[in-house]
Amino acid sequence: MHRVNGADRADRTSPADPVPAPAAAPAKPSRLEPVLLAVTASALVAGVVLWLLGRPAAADLCWALGTIAAVGPAVGWVLVALRHGQVGVDLIAVLALGGTLAVGEYLAGALIGLMLATGRTLEAAAQRRASHDLRALLAHAPRTARRRTGTEVHRVPLAEVAVGDLLVVGAGEVVPVDGQVVDATAVLDESVLTGESAPVERVPGQTVRSGVVNAGGAFELRATATERDSTYAEIVRLARQAGAQSAPVVRLADRYAAWFLPLSVAVAGLAWLLSGSAVRAVAVLVVATPCPLLLAAPVAIVSGLSRASRLGVVVRDGGALELLGRARTLLLDKTGTLTGGRPRVLDVTAAPGFKPAEVLRLAATVDQYSPHVLAHAIVDAARERGLEPSVATDVSEEAGRGAYGIVEGRRTAVGRLEPGTPVPQWARATENRALLDGAAVAWLTVDGVPVGAVLLRDPLRHDAPRTLRRLRTAGIGRIVMLTGDRPEPAREIAAVLGLDEVRAELAPADKVAAVRAERGRAVTVMVGDGVNDAPALAAADVGVAMGARGSTASSEAADIVLTTDRVDRLADATAIAVRARRIAVQSALGGMLLSLAAMGVAAVGLLPPAVGALLQEGIDVAVILNALRALRVDRAARPALEPATEALIHRFAAEHDDLQDVLQAVRDAAARLFSDTAAGGTGAPAPALESVREVHRLLTERLLPHEYAEEHELYPALEATLGGPEATATMSRAHAEIERLARRVATHLALADAQGALAPEQLEDLRACLYGLHTVLRLHFTQEEENYFSLAP
Repeated sequence: MHRVNGADRADRTSPADPVPAPAAAPAKPSRLEPVLLAVTASALVAGVVLWLLGRPAAADLCWALGTIAAVGPAVGWVLVALRHGQVGVDLIAVLALGGTLAVGEYLAGALIGLMLATGRTLEAAAQRRASHDLRALLAHAPRTARRRTGTEVHRVPLAEVAVGDLLVVGAGEVVPVDGQVVDATAVLDESVLTGESAPVERVPGQTVRSGVVNAGGAFELRATATERDSTYAEIVRLARQAGAQSAPVVRLADRYAAWFLPLSVAVAGLAWLLSGSAVRAVAVLVVATPCPLLLAAPVAIVSGLSRASRLGVVVRDGGALELLGRARTLLLDKTGTLTGGRPRVLDVTAAPGFKPAEVLRLAATVDQYSPHVLAHAIVDAARERGLEPSVATDVSEEAGRGAYGIVEGRRTAVGRLEPGTPVPQWARATENRALLDGAAVAWLTVDGVPVGAVLLRDPLRHDAPRTLRRLRTAGIGRIVMLTGDRPEPAREIAAVLGLDEVRAELAPADKVAAVRAERGRAVTVMVGDGVNDAPALAAADVGVAMGARGSTASSEAADIVLTTDRVDRLADATAIAVRARRIAVQSALGGMLLSLAAMGVAAVGLLPPAVGALLQEGIDVAVILNALRALRVDRAARPALEPATEALIHRFAAEHDDLQDVLQAVRDAAARLFSDTAAGGTGAPAPALESVREVHRLLTERLLPHEYAEEHELYPALEATLGGPEATATMSRAHAEIERLARRVATHLALADAQGALAPEQLEDLRACLYGLHTVLRLHFTQEEENYFSLAP
């Protein structure tokens, strides 16, 4: 017995790169800026006091000393910039300070010195605040682990932990390496990785990623990765690279400084030449001294990096964030990016005499012992539907063929049908549906006879449609899917998402060529998660890796890593990047326009150097404070949910999973009604009628109460988030249609009871009701999951 073609998936692992040597300890905050601020402020205040006391000479001396104190650091900053091949606007500050000393405008010089010191101090404080989250990420990294050997527990260096070691994670401790929960249910705070503060539970057997915090009692963890191969180690490597980058958007600042600096010098020289007054030239240089002004651009971008890190998005450097803010083309891999990356049960079909629930339970009973990815999906689906697998004996599995076992005294197998096995009519219909849906089929046979089938497919992520809509709103004009998969399933997903183009059956080299072609037309972002995506990620202007379950190779090649398994974080990161870049440009251009206006006034002699220095100080402070707006949350980008609303969403999402068997029963009843009457009889046989009665019971007892609760509990709670009742009006109309069709089914049953059987004239309408109800329910569930449930983490 074989599993369906393509069911066996290659492991997406790659040799781990060596962990880079630990980064040097963060440099201690420089004391130069606060000392310079204290000296220049003291000199200015002392000079003002002395001037008020009628001692102008002593006042000039204090102001001159304050000016001289600022010259040294300013020259040092200019020399450092020149050594890095940059000519920044600090050069204007040096010229202005020297000019005020030369013409005796000591008060203006003291004000410039204070302005320079204030701007540098503000910028340093902003950098510290904006990079706080990245520093916290590094400080959070675990160093040791508690390893159990027999009955003894010893604390060992993290580098000594090997795959298979049994570790003990105490309350409040950081999970040191990736692993699986062994004994008790683990309650974890995953906010460091995902940005979500709500604790999550991991039952024995579930995977836990390193870096999360144990928010409950102690539990045991079986290591599945070493330190260097664990999730958190990869994030720390990325954070260190981000921290090692100098001035994140030097390109943006230098782009403006390239023309602002020579223009300032030219205006100052022209004012001196035409008026013959060096004081006017100095006044022009004074108001053209925006030392912290253009540093406001890096402040805005670094603030954006901070916002992104809080949401579980690690950006290597500000240049990547700036490019993301300018991107116009998005290229997406399919598997693991637009889809969940793991197969899920799509449908269960059963032979006459069997029920789909029984087929799923028997399949899960055999597959619970299998490590196969499809087996895990079958077992998970059974447990989600409350079908606990029983015990199988003599279980065996043959790679690529299937799993076998004795269940309740009968030989049961799950996988592919043996060659030559007779395929009944119901099974041919299942094969046809699998072909149309692009699904894999795991057949269930009992004593060699097919009795059911489980259809599996890698489903579209619920948050994908909303994510792509938000990306288009953020400025992405072209979205293309690049996949190695077959064209048929790729086009189906593209049609649902409204993609601009699909390129299927691509090898890694083909993806690289496609990325390079798109780069020639616009700034291009590539998103992927597999080893085969790494070359394309490296070739793009911005590579984004789905790092929660993706490969190490893709994460290493990417500029941005989404550490939580949610594609909507890409939309969050893009919105942050667009906003941070907009604020950076606003800050730089706005400040320079104000400075240019002041320069014109100073050039005609209407603005003395001292007054100009005060004016420029106000401009610079205002612009830096504006840049810090990038730290704030943009409420328009993602609707904020109240905790009670979020809890309701999780509740109804779980009910959707629980109601899948109801949807299956509706479809099966319609199919049975059709097949049992296809021979041209005068009415529906008793089995078909009983299946309709069972559907009516399920609708009355389970589905309709769920829809009523959604209408009266969930939808009113969502109105505040989504902007009013109109946002849920179409879903409310679907509720009304579901109730109408359910009543119609009940009416048919009442007529059948009165007549003793379903009349021939009822059959066509009843089948239409059941098929229509199934279609409406599937569409309605999908719309709720995409539009509402995707709002909650």
